[in-house]
Amino acid sequence: MRILFNSRDLQDKAPFGTLREGEGCTLRIRVPRELSCRSVQLVLEHENGVLAREYSFVWADQDDDYDCFRCRFVPDARGLYFYWFRVTGKTGPFRLFRQGDSTNMEAGDRWQLSVIPADFTVPEAFRGRVMYQIFPDRFCKVGDCDLSGKLRPYRLRGDWGGSPEWRPDPEAGEILCNDFFGGNFRGICSKLDYLASLGVGILYFNPISMAFSNHRYDTADYKRPDPMLGTEDDFRALCEAAHERGMKVILDGVYSHTGSNSVYFDREGVFGNGACSAGTASPYYSWYQFRRWPDEYECWWNFPTLPNVRELDETYLDYIIRDEDSVIAHWLRLGADGFRLDVADELPDEFILRFKQRLRDLKPDALLLGEVWEDASNKSAYSVRRRYFIDGELDSVMNYPWRTAILRFARGEDDGAALGETVMSIAENYPPEVLQTVMNALGTHDTPRILTELAGWSGDRAAQAAFRLQPDQREAAFARLRLAAFLQFTLPGCPSIYYGDEAGMEGCMDPFNRGCFPWGKEDLRFTDLFRGLAALKNRTPALQRGTVRVLRAERGVFDFARETEGQTVLCYVNHSDEPLRIPAGKLLYAMDAAAENGTVTLLPGGCACAEV
Repeated sequence: MRILFNSRDLQDKAPFGTLREGEGCTLRIRVPRELSCRSVQLVLEHENGVLAREYSFVWADQDDDYDCFRCRFVPDARGLYFYWFRVTGKTGPFRLFRQGDSTNMEAGDRWQLSVIPADFTVPEAFRGRVMYQIFPDRFCKVGDCDLSGKLRPYRLRGDWGGSPEWRPDPEAGEILCNDFFGGNFRGICSKLDYLASLGVGILYFNPISMAFSNHRYDTADYKRPDPMLGTEDDFRALCEAAHERGMKVILDGVYSHTGSNSVYFDREGVFGNGACSAGTASPYYSWYQFRRWPDEYECWWNFPTLPNVRELDETYLDYIIRDEDSVIAHWLRLGADGFRLDVADELPDEFILRFKQRLRDLKPDALLLGEVWEDASNKSAYSVRRRYFIDGELDSVMNYPWRTAILRFARGEDDGAALGETVMSIAENYPPEVLQTVMNALGTHDTPRILTELAGWSGDRAAQAAFRLQPDQREAAFARLRLAAFLQFTLPGCPSIYYGDEAGMEGCMDPFNRGCFPWGKEDLRFTDLFRGLAALKNRTPALQRGTVRVLRAERGVFDFARETEGQTVLCYVNHSDEPLRIPAGKLLYAMDAAAENGTVTLLPGGCACAEV
């Protein structure tokens, strides 16, 4: 008989998941009576394995063939903890560790416990909203812009919808990413009614500041919109129009590096006062780390066009965060509602915390979202354990762990068990408010288009440029996408639509995942799918803010519950080869399902959710 403890069962651990500073936690462990258990200790350790404290359990009662022991404790301070048990039986003491959702003697993992600030909160207006990510150059173009201030050389293309350039520039001998299709603020503004009809509540823009490249992650001037996108007045008008439709606006903040062709570094000598062109006379010289001025310096992933900055340099902190017209203040005054921090793992915790505090001071309901690809609650980067939640640094993160698990399930590489474990692991490790606000993306500017990803692709860049799904591949991928999107919209968080995915766009890796939106050529089956799921999300409180509990995750069947105080919704996904009968309840949504005599039959590939 196995010793019983499940940290995800409220009878064994209450409350579920994270604790707040000063909040107590009650644990229950059941030991087979045949072990003649004499004592149980909770061993609570800091993240580095150093003992925090030990707590003793007391015998509570008997349950069938088990002795039940309970312990109530309050951690001394906020932080990331791990715990295990020491059990002493008739043969002596032994250690008890975690194995899946059960226990194991002397081998396995420790359980995780995060204690977050007592006053941690996430802006209510963002929780459970539908997000839409826009790569500005490729979404929509209306009119022309004054390009007199645009960094040269650039190529303004007239073939909207053409394949993005991927080959090295013949003269430079390198890929410059300087072909532009001319998407702009006025173009985005012209499509806000379309986005509202899609159910969108949050707009997330890839970088909009002046830059050399079309992706604009090589910032040239943090406070100036790229001239090709428009003016400050154009951006302000876009934010005002979005707000009139109930939409929030999130900007991409790139603060681990700048562009080499920038006001601040000025390797090309365009601006005249940068660290590279003016040396120690430049007000920006201390931002950078020169090994030998001017041509040897620290740069992002060894790209010389992306010199790293010293984020904790006092003048850099002033410019980005603290000044009256800091970068944060500048864009908030123009109408932005928050930021997504690019490569958050490469930003010091102190920088993120100062950014968050200043953001909240200026706009108490602003959001700070971080680009993190792993479980952000226990992430280590560059040998440092990050403090995103235990210090209240981030409100939300990009939820790549769920994306990976959903795609594996949709492709039939997992029968549901791994998806269930991933869902509950993130739900247990993240603060509830964060879980309601995580960015649940199936595709982004850093991944292949979801349709292409679900179909499968391979090949070098030349092959990727020419890659197109055959009709049968496209149909099979669409069937998988229906399952994936259903999960994306019904699990906790903010489902994020990467522009054009709802139009059926394809594309392999960058830059082929960054094509132009096919206005007038949309595959409306995809639009209808995403619009219907967004409507379901927006009208169902339990899907916006409810807890999550996996009920079944095996043999291609994945069922889970979303619960608030006033509503319980059961969600069902049938990825098996057989029909699946489920209770009808009050049916809220169904795909590939038939209702009869109070039950619903989900056909293979079917999904449904019902209120009970």
